[in-house]
Amino acid sequence: MSRAAFDAWWQAETARRVPSVNGRCSAPVGGEVEIARDRWGVARVHAANDEDLFFGFGYAMAQDRLFQLDYLRRKATGTLAEVLGPSGLDSDRVARTIDFPRIARDEWAHMPAATRRLVESFSAGIDAWMASARDCLPIEFDLLDYVPASWTPTDCCAIAVEFRHYLTVRFPVIVIPELARRALGEGALLRAFMQGEADEESILHPGEYPVGVVTPGHAAGDPDEGQGSNNWVIAGARTTTGKPIVASDPHIAFAAVSCWYEVHLSGGTFDVAGMTYVGMPAVMFGRNRRVAWGITNNICSQRDLYLERTDPAHPDAFLHDGRWESARVREETIAVRGAAAERLEVRLSRNGPVVSGLLPEPARNGDVVTLRWLGDEPCGWLSALLDLDRAQSVEAVRESLRPWRVPTFSLVFADVDGRIGYQAAGAIPLRARPMRGYRPGWDPAHQWQGVIALDEMPHLLDPPRGWIATANNRPAPDDFHRPLSGTWSCGYRARRIRQMLDGTRDISPDDAAAMQLDALSLRAQACVGPLVLALETAADPALDDIVRRLRVWDHVMATESDAAAIFEVFFARWSARVAAERLPPALAALLGPAAAGLASSLLASDPAGWFAGEARKRAIVQVMRDTIDELTRKLGPDPERWSWGALHRINLRHVLSARGDLGLLLDRGGVPVKGNGVTVCNTGFDPNWGAPMGANYRLVADLATDPPVLRAVDAQGVSGHPGSEHYGDQLAEWLAGRHHVIVLGPSAEAEDVAARLRLVPAAAGEHAAPTPAGG
Repeated sequence: MSRAAFDAWWQAETARRVPSVNGRCSAPVGGEVEIARDRWGVARVHAANDEDLFFGFGYAMAQDRLFQLDYLRRKATGTLAEVLGPSGLDSDRVARTIDFPRIARDEWAHMPAATRRLVESFSAGIDAWMASARDCLPIEFDLLDYVPASWTPTDCCAIAVEFRHYLTVRFPVIVIPELARRALGEGALLRAFMQGEADEESILHPGEYPVGVVTPGHAAGDPDEGQGSNNWVIAGARTTTGKPIVASDPHIAFAAVSCWYEVHLSGGTFDVAGMTYVGMPAVMFGRNRRVAWGITNNICSQRDLYLERTDPAHPDAFLHDGRWESARVREETIAVRGAAAERLEVRLSRNGPVVSGLLPEPARNGDVVTLRWLGDEPCGWLSALLDLDRAQSVEAVRESLRPWRVPTFSLVFADVDGRIGYQAAGAIPLRARPMRGYRPGWDPAHQWQGVIALDEMPHLLDPPRGWIATANNRPAPDDFHRPLSGTWSCGYRARRIRQMLDGTRDISPDDAAAMQLDALSLRAQACVGPLVLALETAADPALDDIVRRLRVWDHVMATESDAAAIFEVFFARWSARVAAERLPPALAALLGPAAAGLASSLLASDPAGWFAGEARKRAIVQVMRDTIDELTRKLGPDPERWSWGALHRINLRHVLSARGDLGLLLDRGGVPVKGNGVTVCNTGFDPNWGAPMGANYRLVADLATDPPVLRAVDAQGVSGHPGSEHYGDQLAEWLAGRHHVIVLGPSAEAEDVAARLRLVPAAAGEHAAPTPAGG
């Protein structure tokens, strides 16, 4: 077969597998369910009652994302290697060691009856579509040669468990301070390494919170710094419409198929639109007729790593409070496609499972390390989200969050009555002693002492300043009355949002949307002056042109900017050089990306003596020369032809992209994109300068619109089918900052509809969910 013939076959075959979204089919519903789709394929599900509505919700999601649903289920249950082979083992070991399946079963057992009914209906919808599509499954199932199992409600719980693990565990944030302490010792060098950037930028301002004993939290030096989100809410007194405006853009990995799924649920007790996480039956952020809200990850610590004390004289035991306690042992068997099954022995102390083998490579040094995670317990997340979807006021928003324990999010919200608010959702364990790094598992003083209750978590209603913003920065200064145990992201994005909001009035919805595209780098603004001064003092004519370009730069990470490319490549190299000055190579490779705060400060001065004598200045010059060499190799010798966009591209990769040449068929993107990991327009950091993650979904909600409207855009598209017109079709809109509109309320039925599928009750003896007919 020629390549041209293959391409023609592939296009026809993938198009054949795209589900019909028009017509009428029978289903196990009590009344008619309508799934109407707009020009972008976004589903508006309408039904007369909640159970039928959520059946249609699951059915629509399965039509669009069935392979992704099964992939996430396998990731959550530790069964990826069964279909992927050895490449799935690392993920499976995490799921089996922490025991996501058992946590999911516990979650289901403790779930309130009202929530269970909706999860069951949603699951039945997924299963009904799956049954009807057995002869025409998404092409990935044939590529991997397997058929998915039926869907169960605990599968939804497992996906939620795995997602909250992703949001809250993040081993490097604990491992890096521990390894830095061991390498640098206590003292000035460790304090220098641990410094954050713009750490004083807090969500709550002095005077807006109760004060207490000072308990330090920290902006963490995090190698995954770009994994963040933004949101803000503006009071009506400061908007052109006279009502609040909510903006939110959660950041997560870019992919050919987003983990977010946009939907509008209308009927029963719901009329809500926004984004769900695939497999979770609730809108996580969006708006209903009266309330709008956005989310960011709070990054207050909901887990600890414990260094356990063992002794050959007491095998299979851990020391605690002077006594040896027997280890619990669990055996896991992981099926591996094309290889022998892997047997995994999981040992547990009173703190949790031994996770030493899951830590970054430099931390796998013989230490026995266990994980205690608040997410190991039932968390009430789904119940809270469903109540949030139906909240009618800012007070009801806060009350809806009461069952929610994990993850910990920062929500901003507003209602049509003009009120605005902020609430840190979730629970934070109370610790008697602050600690960066491992806690001693044998010391009872380091055990948790309850959690901070919702009413004592950071919150704010209707502040006189007229706005609230969060960007993964610290919720409050260190004198907040409860210890928040935070390891937050740097404060640059939050500071930039404050700069755009503070003192500004007459902000329109378009202004809020434009803010989401802001690519000014406050890191560059802080660093370029000292960098230029250091290069000028070197008196090297070969650097004169680079100095000139940096001096006139506006610090915007624009795709066409040569200076943006120069600075970003230099700063990454400089961070690595700083780490290498004091740390052995393997450790420097892990800690280098986490040294941004130290690297920034060392451009100006070195009070801790990180470098010896004049070595710092010589190192800055040499790193810039290395930067020029790298850019010359990648982009050619003429700096006029250098640009940030030539390096920083958004690649939408499929989860099967690395298997053979499947990326050529399944991936999308590859286009330049502005921003980086510390700009409001967040597009992440990558060792190869790509844009691995960022604001996948952006929304703006003006509470003045009548009928209620949600403006939004997705960086990918609603469909997971490579042959669909809605596979990656929103990327151009996202890059341009354009939005589509979802209308809520009765008038939504009059909106233009590109496709309409009706699910009707199955007649007696009729198959519950035949394949839909229609075009």
